[in-house]
Amino acid sequence: MAKKTYFITGTDTDAGKTFVSATLLHKAGQLGYSTLAHKPVAAGCEQTEEGLRNSDATTLMAAMSEELDYELVNPIALEPPIAPHIAAAEKGQGLSVSRLNGFARGLMMAKVDLLLIEGAGGWKVPLGPRETLADYAVSLKQPVILVVGMKLGCISHALLTAEAIQRDGLELAGWVANQIDPEMNRYKENLATLHQMLPAPLLAEVPYIEGSDWQQAADYFPEAAVHHLLDKKGTV
Repeated sequence: MAKKTYFITGTDTDAGKTFVSATLLHKAGQLGYSTLAHKPVAAGCEQTEEGLRNSDATTLMAAMSEELDYELVNPIALEPPIAPHIAAAEKGQGLSVSRLNGFARGLMMAKVDLLLIEGAGGWKVPLGPRETLADYAVSLKQPVILVVGMKLGCISHALLTAEAIQRDGLELAGWVANQIDPEMNRYKENLATLHQMLPAPLLAEVPYIEGSDWQQAADYFPEAAVHHLLDKKGTV
């Protein structure tokens, strides 16, 4: 069984969940931890000789230490770059918490130090008319890491998301400030406000990096934060 499993969510689409997940996976690998990643559903996939492939899923595969078939990393691959529940409905394919949960439970039995399960979009992305990815996260009963895309409006998005996570009964293990807007006005002041108001520790502050180079970004993810997430011995 994976020693530690975390669900990765973001303040919004393009907050940088995959970039931060890959950064954390790579950093943990550098520190000698074994890692796996899982993105149960992904829209915006491209047709290849091997079938539909999603760039976020292949990025996670490149960053994790253990090898895994693509279909286990991303079991539900949808071609249109639209909301997953709409893409699935157009394909005549249903999405449900129970279906996604079945995929994840197998990976959670893997003997690795760290398993990251990445959502899609923000916390309340629909799976269908009655279920959301938040319901899926609740079913997993694992702590959550929040990726805050640092841009105008991020404070409200972050506080609302953190409130929703805790209201759903899950632990907010920490958050990562990901600077997606290199020209964000009053960046430091926004960061200070989030640091003061979010009910969880700041794990890392990742600056804007051209090309979203997660290997380079790993230099900005403190070793102590990784140890804290993996064995609770580090301090953040």
